[in-house]
Amino acid sequence: MSTQSPGRRTVLRGAALTGAAGLGLAGLTACSGREGMRAQAVPTEPVDLGPADAVPVGGSRLYRDRKLVVSQPSEGEFKAFGAVCTHAGCVLTSVEELRGDCACHGSRFDTTDGRVLAGPAGSPLPEVPVRVDGGRLVAGPGN
Repeated sequence: MSTQSPGRRTVLRGAALTGAAGLGLAGLTACSGREGMRAQAVPTEPVDLGPADAVPVGGSRLYRDRKLVVSQPSEGEFKAFGAVCTHAGCVLTSVEELRGDCACHGSRFDTTDGRVLAGPAGSPLPEVPVRVDGGRLVAGPGN
């Protein structure tokens, strides 16, 4: 009885299929777990964001390092949201007026209510309590 080792083509085909399967799993992982992303986007303790006047009236400011976006739709009215895109977990890359953009896949969000303006994101940004304390913005619990 003779046993043959698999041919080169069989080995290469198996390696390619294994790699493709791994990529598929990685892709599913990158676009799943939105609840975990939501948790990352919401501070668990108060965060000092600096002077309230850094957020323009009728505009927004992205605090990318804090994963937060704050808007001031009308004078003295501040709204804050987690800045982690609800599609694949990228942090928003820019804001323009009252819109936040994610460059990873093109999602856009309204920074006054967190709703999705353009997909592929399907869920709004999570709201974060925010207040002005001594002229400074403080976001997170306890507001």
